[in-house]
Amino acid sequence: MSLQVPYHTKANGAAGGATKAVILVGGASRGTRFRPLSLDVPKPLFDVAGHPIIWHCLTAVAKVPSIHEVYLIGYYDESVFRDFIKDAAHEFPQLTIKYLREYQALGTAGGLYHFRDIILKGRPERLFVLNSDVCCSFPLGEMLRLFEEKDAEAVIMGTRVSEDAATNFGCIVSDAHTRRVLHYVEKPESHISNLINCGVYLFSTEAIFPSIRTAIKRRTDRPNRLIRYPSAENLESSFIAQADEDDEESEKRSEVIRLEQDILSDMADSKQFFVYETQDFWRQIKTAGSAIPANALYLQNAWQSGSPELAQPQPNHIIAPVFIHPTARVDPTAKLGPNVSIGPRAVVGAGARVKESIVLEDSEIKHDACVLYSIIGWNSRVGAWARVEGTPTPVTSHTTSIIKNGVKVQAITILGKECAVGDEVRVQNCVCLPFKELKRDVANEVIM
Repeated sequence: MSLQVPYHTKANGAAGGATKAVILVGGASRGTRFRPLSLDVPKPLFDVAGHPIIWHCLTAVAKVPSIHEVYLIGYYDESVFRDFIKDAAHEFPQLTIKYLREYQALGTAGGLYHFRDIILKGRPERLFVLNSDVCCSFPLGEMLRLFEEKDAEAVIMGTRVSEDAATNFGCIVSDAHTRRVLHYVEKPESHISNLINCGVYLFSTEAIFPSIRTAIKRRTDRPNRLIRYPSAENLESSFIAQADEDDEESEKRSEVIRLEQDILSDMADSKQFFVYETQDFWRQIKTAGSAIPANALYLQNAWQSGSPELAQPQPNHIIAPVFIHPTARVDPTAKLGPNVSIGPRAVVGAGARVKESIVLEDSEIKHDACVLYSIIGWNSRVGAWARVEGTPTPVTSHTTSIIKNGVKVQAITILGKECAVGDEVRVQNCVCLPFKELKRDVANEVIM
């Protein structure tokens, strides 16, 4: 085992020594569950509570004094994040933010390893790794304190969910007294724990990169690869000989490594892997509809912390928390909130009612319309006296299904880009793809 570099803790509890952060942003070939919204903007840049999803990650990273460099790792084209990084550089001047593009989807650990030389420049001792598609308060300072206290090699953020939801996530078995991770299983078939992986990690650089290298070596050393099939009848065809495989292809494939499946269970065998269990809010932003509960959680968090960005409550007009972009126009007789975000240049007409919704830029809600539990896409129009309504999603629910047994599940209503809902038309529990015009009442449909 490699020698541990001694850590020095400052008086205020912040750790000495350099720490870097990586935010995993994924790529264009994934994220189909975020459609129709991801057809027009990459999921990490979708606005929730008035800011791109990834901005909330950066805000948390900026609060850790020892972090000066942040890398966004994914396989979107470089141009996708250019404007965001330019804006973020002004907003977070203490951070150097760079986008590192993978040549293909390398998995949550493969990207880290591929760019290890860049990440390790300046010899950082610790590395935060954040999945961009989670919504939480990102208690990075507390994770860092636990890391120091335990002289850890890794700290994972965990939270408790219901037992029936737990098997959809990575499950952690830990020692209640020491908080050491004893066992980790990604999406187990049977219940092992209701403490789940939140997708936020802190690693010692001396532990994580050798662990990934070991996983890559284990994969390349295997002469034949067993492909798992759901039924035993495919067993004969499940061994794929690699002798005729192109060496370069084989090497590329071996670099696709996932933290969750390939690294964390091995780390649990080490004695220096701990879990920080958050008592605060957490949820994944997987489907487009999950942006609504995430919007509510971030707005409530901003309201509790006294954010000046939020609109001041007004009787019969603003029920906090509500975010209204400075360029938006909201009629003083409209009623907004709670948990509403109004985007740039959006217009909300007289007598309109908007609750638990995201209204994106350049869209318009005409007079006396009602929008509940919905996302109104960019440049969309909701007619006068129209009603656009979804089904409330509890913030504690972690389901990601849109269709069950071929039927549309009760959920958030989403209008894609440039949709139009006619006057007095009712749209209930629907997902509407871009550029559609709805002239009649519609319910429980995916409108293509």
